[in-house]
Amino acid sequence: MKIAIGNDHAAVVMKNEIMEYVKELGHEVKNFGTDREESCNYPEYGEKVARAVASGEADCGILICGTGVGISIAANKVKGVRAAVCSDTATARLVKEHNNANIIAFGARIIGIELAKDIVKAYLSAEFLGGRHEARVAMIAGLEERFS
Repeated sequence: MKIAIGNDHAAVVMKNEIMEYVKELGHEVKNFGTDREESCNYPEYGEKVARAVASGEADCGILICGTGVGISIAANKVKGVRAAVCSDTATARLVKEHNNANIIAFGARIIGIELAKDIVKAYLSAEFLGGRHEARVAMIAGLEERFS
């Protein structure tokens, strides 16, 4: 899989470790994040990853900022993106299985690197279940159409 990754200044170290981990899992990674620890604006990086995922340039995305919240909010403004903040492996698995989330986010100031790796693995190993969840994901897409 091709995975887009993005981050702000709070998550440079974690992003680099996650990039290496994702490569170890056998995936291709494209870095859309900053490599500098000087203060920067997380919405720019959320948008870059979201556009890569929405356009099909990447199969899915990983976003990291201080909490994971701000960068995921920015990503969710891009049509076709379903970004979810995950602070545990069960959520990471379920956002894929039930919501067909195409981007996960987490906070470098909230979780440690080992949990971040476990979250990434749980998300990348999961598959959308479809079925009753398909209609709900379609309803979300419908909201985008009505309010864009």
